[in-house]
Amino acid sequence: MSWTFYCSYSLGALVLADRGVCLIDEFDKMNEQDRTSIHEAMEQQSISVSKAGIITSLQARCSVIAAANPIGGRYDSSCTLAENVELTDPILQRFDCLCVLQDVVDPVSDERLASFVTESHMMSIPTSDVVRGAALAPERSRLESADGVDSGDLIPQALLRKYIQYARANCRPALRGGTFDQEKIASLYVQLRKESTASGGVPIAVRHIESIMRMAEAHAKMHLRDYVRDEDMDASVKMMLESFISAQKFSVRRSLRRSFAKFMSSGEDRVHLLLHILQDMMRNEAMYQTIRQRQLKNAEVMPEVLEVPLEEFESRARDRRIYDVADFCKGQAFEDAGYTLDMRRRVIVRNS
Repeated sequence: MSWTFYCSYSLGALVLADRGVCLIDEFDKMNEQDRTSIHEAMEQQSISVSKAGIITSLQARCSVIAAANPIGGRYDSSCTLAENVELTDPILQRFDCLCVLQDVVDPVSDERLASFVTESHMMSIPTSDVVRGAALAPERSRLESADGVDSGDLIPQALLRKYIQYARANCRPALRGGTFDQEKIASLYVQLRKESTASGGVPIAVRHIESIMRMAEAHAKMHLRDYVRDEDMDASVKMMLESFISAQKFSVRRSLRRSFAKFMSSGEDRVHLLLHILQDMMRNEAMYQTIRQRQLKNAEVMPEVLEVPLEEFESRARDRRIYDVADFCKGQAFEDAGYTLDMRRRVIVRNS
């Protein structure tokens, strides 16, 4: 006899999804008994059972992805998420992210969606794979070009599945005090509490700090890291702020984005910071070379080529909490600034 006999239907699904992912549809139509019992499952990751003389606790260590429909079938942007969905604040607070998906009328996206649905039905026809692939090759290439997606950038599903399995089995990122800005998280929590009270949205509680930590660990695990870096925490903070702002009224979203702009750092900000560090190093190197040539030849000759060690640049970047400069050295901004990387000698070169 399965344990789902003793538990309700939805809670039995959480038990069966232990150490996995549980998908729940029509979350807003859950009955009161399940709605009360799911609090324990999402808070303690366990379910207490007392049925037919059996008293036990079942593990429900799983991620929950739930979908709920708005009241009346249409989302009202002039109201908050809590006013649009028949869910209580305690349940909403237990989710790390709240995503609002609106059905916006757009001819381009509507046509792309219709083409995708029809292609999916055509692909499911039990005909020869060769004939089916040849017939749908022009349509598939047209859709990829319309989406701006290069087929060479897509990861095969088999490889992606192995990557996720490896990350889950071997990566356990740890939170270290010196690898991210703790004061930033504290000030973010204070401002979130203040804005949630003023705007009347989803109340912010201490568990939202835990949500930021969990998402930062997940971001680090996705990059196969052993500890959480500052960029992982920045990505987690950005996701939390996008979740909080999207759940507010449309009239206050713009003002909230301005208020939290200082917390939403991006990769472009890091590029500018690295360019500034590199420019400062090149300026110091040019000054050193000029002084050295004056002492040797007593002439004012500017050096034609400037070189700085890559290790020194990486050390300066780590002081600014940037631990990986490989992507920056391969980027377009690095090349446009006139820099080249000599990996054999491990130096950064710039022609004067």
